[in-house]
Amino acid sequence: MNLSIQIFAALILSVICGLIAGPDNLPFITKWIAPIGTIFINLIKMMIVPVVFCSLIVGVTSLGGDSRKLGRISARTILLYLITTAIAIIIGFAVAGLIQPGHGLEAMGKAAPKIKEAPTIMQVLVNMVPTNPIASMAKADILPVIIFALFIGVAITKIDQHGNQVLTNFFGAAAEVCYNVISMVMKFAPYGVFALLLPVVCKNGPKVLLPLLSVIACAAIGSVLHCLLVYSPLASFGGGISPIKFFRGMSEAMMLAFTTCSSSGTLPVNMKNAQEKLGLSREVTSFVLPLGATINMDGTAIYMGVCTLFIANVFGVHLGMSDIILVIFTGTLASIGTAGVPGAGLIMLAMVLQSVQLPLEGLALVAGIDRVLDMFRTTVNITGDVAVASVVDRAERKLAGENKQIIK
Repeated sequence: MNLSIQIFAALILSVICGLIAGPDNLPFITKWIAPIGTIFINLIKMMIVPVVFCSLIVGVTSLGGDSRKLGRISARTILLYLITTAIAIIIGFAVAGLIQPGHGLEAMGKAAPKIKEAPTIMQVLVNMVPTNPIASMAKADILPVIIFALFIGVAITKIDQHGNQVLTNFFGAAAEVCYNVISMVMKFAPYGVFALLLPVVCKNGPKVLLPLLSVIACAAIGSVLHCLLVYSPLASFGGGISPIKFFRGMSEAMMLAFTTCSSSGTLPVNMKNAQEKLGLSREVTSFVLPLGATINMDGTAIYMGVCTLFIANVFGVHLGMSDIILVIFTGTLASIGTAGVPGAGLIMLAMVLQSVQLPLEGLALVAGIDRVLDMFRTTVNITGDVAVASVVDRAERKLAGENKQIIK
């Protein structure tokens, strides 16, 4: 049976078993079953830094020290990420505007959860440069690892041909080893998915979810629409990959993201599938996907649009067109400002609520179902990374072909 089908079957089985077990059996499930899911997550996470570091070095060395090409890829990637994020917020607002979640629901007097203060753009830039790259690797801080790997990759291209070849072959072989380990780990994915979702379903049974079902429905519908209306054209017209092939190739990573709610945790599988199933080049995926795992937040943008309108409805606040434009602008910039920060979704939402002067107490309403909403937004986030990578990859292939014709 195909691994994607096995994972999907495990997902459905976990929902059925979770609803049958209910909250009464949660202590037993938390003690004996949930740790299996934690082990699976740890196996995935142990490969994040090795695969990003090795693949990125191989990607940079394959450019042959071409700084202009690296700059071109970076500029195109960041621009596409910002555009898709802005569109995602608009889709979130549009869906929420039609469904109008929150009408008739009281604020319930809950206190707002504590939110860390978002770092400034300059703080993000400073934190990107590692003072101790080994410490950054130990903490799995992806942005500093990316910067360190870029320097190492460029430096390798500057040394003599023999040393260049030896180191390129070494990191290339190391990257292949990483992909083989990921393949081994993914064989346990159905068991890990079941163990991860079962306690979530037991804890957040239908009684908890039903009052806020409209918000969940908006997030789900917005996520599907964004994938169909934005990622399908990007992959098809921009990347030259049919939507069916694209989503089929993404299925394993999407279901893993849906279960784990971790963009970085899904990154090794996402990189492997993008190269092997979609045929994207290593030099592009090794740079675009790690960067996207930290700054590309289309799913979070949909969540912001839905939750902002939901909180406004609950508190009886009317949002005008100027407020909506401000949310789109703030949310798009916040996606970079909160890059690599844990709990970035709630931080971004807090920033957006402040920008349109909505009460932060509204965060308490969505905090209870944040784990469920996170499943949708993480899935969209990692899918968007590969959609953008397909566009960048095709553009680079075309440019390389044109350059070869000019040389001839």
